[in-house]
Amino acid sequence: MLKFNTEEEALAWADRFAHKPGIKSHIKKSVSKQLIPSEAEEQRSLIYWCEVMKYQYPDLDLIFAVPNGDLRDKKTAALLSSEGVKSGVPDLILPVPRGTYHGLYIEMKRSDGGSGTSKNQDKWIERLQKHRYCVKVCWGFEKAKTVITWYYSLGEYHAD
Repeated sequence: MLKFNTEEEALAWADRFAHKPGIKSHIKKSVSKQLIPSEAEEQRSLIYWCEVMKYQYPDLDLIFAVPNGDLRDKKTAALLSSEGVKSGVPDLILPVPRGTYHGLYIEMKRSDGGSGTSKNQDKWIERLQKHRYCVKVCWGFEKAKTVITWYYSLGEYHAD
């Protein structure tokens, strides 16, 4: 598979080598997908940012990932299920109470919108919110970073 660093680079290649009708638009769509980080890449960027910012935000180093999203063979999926892995649980958990919330859950999505939340994810989000957890779906690293910054701005935990 061809890899390009920029859309301009890909389109220059398409202009030079792709002479079939429609190939340029196909290449443009393919390249845009390559240039947009995957959900996993967005999440890795956020975890790196959390490592850097843990001195500014108390207990930010407590954030952790829930290994739910990977495709697995049936045997591994059954084993993980028997160990308590549940479908639909948000990707990241920050077990630090702020404002009136008991903690923060983040469901990461690609910054280009990617797929929306699944029915299982929606059920988890609703149930967690019912129990006074802050749950946010974040379309990319920048949005997740903004959510964490906002969450910390809520101040120390206080019950209503």
